Amino acid sequence: MNLELLESFGNSYPDEADGILESGSMTLTCAFNRHGSLLAAGSNDGRIVIFDVITRGIARFLQAHVHPVCSLSWSRNGFLLLSGSMDWTISVWEVLKGECLYRYRFPSPILRVQFHPIETDVFLVCPMKLRPVLVKIKGEQKHISFDEEGGEQNIFASFDRLGQRIFTGNSRGKVLVFDSNSLELLTSFQVTTGSSTTTGIKSIEFARKGSNFLVNSSDRIIRVYDGDLVKATKGEPQQVEPVQKLQDLVNRTQWKKCCFSGDAEFICAGSARQHDLYIWDMAHGNLVKILHGQKGEHLLDVVWHPNRPIIASVASGVVSVWAQTHAENWSAYAPNFKELDENEEYEERESEFDISDEDKSVEDKDENREDNIDVDVVTCDPIKAYIDSDIEDEEEILTFIPITPEIEDPEDGFWAMTEEEVTNLEKMKQEEKKHQEELQKNTKIVDVKYEGHEIPENPPELVTLPKKSEPKVKIPKPTAPKPTKDQLPPPPIDMPLDIPHIDKTSQLFTEERIHEDDNQMN
Repeated sequence: MNLELLESFGNSYPDEADGILESGSMTLTCAFNRHGSLLAAGSNDGRIVIFDVITRGIARFLQAHVHPVCSLSWSRNGFLLLSGSMDWTISVWEVLKGECLYRYRFPSPILRVQFHPIETDVFLVCPMKLRPVLVKIKGEQKHISFDEEGGEQNIFASFDRLGQRIFTGNSRGKVLVFDSNSLELLTSFQVTTGSSTTTGIKSIEFARKGSNFLVNSSDRIIRVYDGDLVKATKGEPQQVEPVQKLQDLVNRTQWKKCCFSGDAEFICAGSARQHDLYIWDMAHGNLVKILHGQKGEHLLDVVWHPNRPIIASVASGVVSVWAQTHAENWSAYAPNFKELDENEEYEERESEFDISDEDKSVEDKDENREDNIDVDVVTCDPIKAYIDSDIEDEEEILTFIPITPEIEDPEDGFWAMTEEEVTNLEKMKQEEKKHQEELQKNTKIVDVKYEGHEIPENPPELVTLPKKSEPKVKIPKPTAPKPTKDQLPPPPIDMPLDIPHIDKTSQLFTEERIHEDDNQMN
């Protein structure tokens, strides 16, 4: 499909559910790569599943962590994948080989990880109850320092669109802006509700185009700011007014996750109460669509496709895909196209389907053209829709992951393996297992140190609240009354009776015979 000519004349946002993506385990978070061709999903068992967006099949499994994966981030070229987990570690993966290159250990669980938008060897980490840190692969680690007022209260940090600045927000509603190279404080501003009350900042998201960014706060309001208005003031605070304020005035919904569309014309926000997605028009601030999921599901994550009207949401351990309804319009390709309700007989014109027209009088100008023309199907020209206007992008990118199909039960006569092929296949599988074990051994482990905090050698166990056990009440069993002699049931007929001087069970007993036996015993 030629993305340069792709233009949507209708609504450029999804309007219905378009299936689900299952990975075999409960999914907690997901992330598209820069081109939207691959979708990485992190599970609660520590695995990472990479889906092919076009075929919606599983392209690769990565056994990443011991505890649940809480955050994922792709590098700009798509060759590296960053994963953060609750086991206090971060892994850097080479997607094409499935190899874990580096593993970083922290003294607390990881809340969020993010690759630099331009550079592929720098990423930002937000640990729990600790200062964010800027890590460079094969390089130094820089901690972002704060003042005493909001130092340990920081809960979120994010790069801007070009990675030149780092925006941080804390629970007191203060946004600090740092230079990403020197980590020098450039400016700060306060997010307030009303005149003086402050609100906690939950997340900060930047648009892929333009300079706008949104701030999701705990007062149920999404504020959209213009990044060009946030200017450097040498650390002095300034007042920045939001361009738009978005909220649900009817239900007063608390927002779990917010994101921009690929063209930055729409904003999507997921409800924290249930599986509902709200879509606003960025230009006017109007609510244009509400997508309802199944009742009883709790939303965990929402991401928008980089260049298509597709949304992926995570709820109840499954990735749900939302897309547009496409109506077939063949007349757009051929103006003379006519849709038929019933079959009609077609009257063939004379020499219409002949190879050589005998009645042809005028020579065709294109008769002398060459039919055998070599078409280059290997060289890939860069698509301008993927290239930023202010960044030169000439490096190699990873768009798809090649896989080999596995035939489990082939039909008779279709495909059969010889004994040599079977033995070679088993050898290849054993070599792959050995290769995977060697890759795990070659993983470099790096410790990110904080003053006053120790890094455990083994991943800590997850703390789970014990279930409240109801007090056991002993119920006394009802005692049955003992039967008297008159209430005893008669013995069965075939049961041998233990009565003296009686050899056969078939003898008949009378009252006189019983009295005689009693006298003999006395």
